[in-house]
Amino acid sequence: MDKIVEVEAVTKLYRNRRGIRDVTLNVRQGDVYGLFGPNGAGKTTLMKTMVGLSRADKGTIKLFGHDVTTHYEQAMARVGVLIETAEAYEYMSGRKNLELAARMYPELPAKRVDEVLELVGLTAVQHERAGKYSLGMKQRLGLAAAMISKPELLILDEPTNGLDIEGTVQIRELVKRLAREERTTFLISSHLIREMELMCNRIGIVHDGRMIREGVCRELLEGRFASLEELYMHEVEQDRRAMAHA
Repeated sequence: MDKIVEVEAVTKLYRNRRGIRDVTLNVRQGDVYGLFGPNGAGKTTLMKTMVGLSRADKGTIKLFGHDVTTHYEQAMARVGVLIETAEAYEYMSGRKNLELAARMYPELPAKRVDEVLELVGLTAVQHERAGKYSLGMKQRLGLAAAMISKPELLILDEPTNGLDIEGTVQIRELVKRLAREERTTFLISSHLIREMELMCNRIGIVHDGRMIREGVCRELLEGRFASLEELYMHEVEQDRRAMAHA
């Protein structure tokens, strides 16, 4: 399979010395890649650096073979992004927000707004002002905006944040269906390891700004661990011991 995302030895540190250090990962076409770690582990920093919202101190990032630093427009042409909280014009309806986003892609058919509203479950409330939406509804709207251009790669930071159980299941099944039927590639961050286990075929564990383990989920678990939670606890403990003796 083709490599869609190539991150090679990327470091991004802030003044407080927090950030990411020497992170390497690859995401292939059709993957649902889960970037897992606790809050503050560096997941959002990595995603921001990948999409050009922050500049790496060192290392290289390529999307679809294009370097994000030197060929930004080509790298991002087929990418949809939802990072941190979903932003919307609160005085406008959910539908108007999406119609505004769709104007950036003049080749899109008019029905695309209806399609994404249906996909994320907002059809019934599309004419309500976004300012009246709950956190979960705003998150769905942000996801719809990220999907509006039919991107081949979706980079989603905590996409189920604020969703109830029904909404979480709906988004999970949507991700799996798009990956299976349309070969959409996903890079998804979360601190909810059960969701990662149910949704992703590959996972990368981020701890203290470093990638400490990545691979195909079933291969990482096979014969040793009953769940990703057990794998995570084992890897973190091993990492702590290694750092203590470094």
